[in-house]
Amino acid sequence: MSWKITIHAPRPVIEAALIAHEDAWDWDADIVLSGSEVSEDRPDDWRLEAWLDRKPGTADRAAIAALFADGAPKLLVEKLPDTDWLTASQQGLEPIRAGRFHVHTPERAALDTPGITDFVIPASQAFGTGQHATTAGCLAMLTAMKTSGMVVRNCADIGTGTGLLAFAALDLWPRALATASDIDHVCPAVVANNAGLNGITLGARQGELTMLVADGMDHPLLQARGPYDLLIANILAGPLIALSPDFARALVPGGSLLLAGLLETQEPAVRAACRRAGLRLAARMVNGDWSILWLRKRAGTTARASRAGQLPEWSRQW
Repeated sequence: MSWKITIHAPRPVIEAALIAHEDAWDWDADIVLSGSEVSEDRPDDWRLEAWLDRKPGTADRAAIAALFADGAPKLLVEKLPDTDWLTASQQGLEPIRAGRFHVHTPERAALDTPGITDFVIPASQAFGTGQHATTAGCLAMLTAMKTSGMVVRNCADIGTGTGLLAFAALDLWPRALATASDIDHVCPAVVANNAGLNGITLGARQGELTMLVADGMDHPLLQARGPYDLLIANILAGPLIALSPDFARALVPGGSLLLAGLLETQEPAVRAACRRAGLRLAARMVNGDWSILWLRKRAGTTARASRAGQLPEWSRQW
């Protein structure tokens, strides 16, 4: 990425623009957006950054401005040095602890603590190093699922990115049949490299990870390997809503769905879509501005089957 557009605005304005971006079905995939606070001591001052591999043209500026209801505030355009902006932005990331997991880049030391699983995830071209609130929240929720007594024999991580959440699921349920998928063609190589660093075996047997490229659940192997005890999807609110019926169909009765990638303000819409698909809330966490949801598919005959491994509904602020 060699060009960046930055827009400064109050947090609600930037969040609304990010939601509009999710709803823009014809969005140019070459324009990558991110939103964040300017600094910890200014939590209400946010910025929207748009990354491009070309000099922004009139159409690019207009598309970004259209995300703002009243027109975009001032657009700051800058040319960047020739570098991989995503990898560069992740260099030097601090290690994180979430649930029973410690995640760090190769430059950081492992945490030699009994009962803690250490994962090495290099900065890469794929999302999911563990530092983002949604990924860390999923690691914590997976730990809570295991602690509750949940048994997983067949799981899939949809939108896996670096493979981290699939690795965590295999660590918690080492005899499970595990599948990871992503729409991004860069991910198989990233996942293969990370699997090698963390002692994860790629393959099609129990205790091994099968990696494939797929758009949501639309892949014959994903469908053939179901139904699943556990599906994980840390993506975006819009796709989570659209995919909720597919997720429900792919789960066994009483099966679990772990969702993340949605802002807390987007949670009602996601939960409503899941309810319509026959999924009910088992537990939730709130990590910063982000919701992490554990939902379960309604069991067909008895309430006893649907209660197995269920936690009471709760909310946790980090």
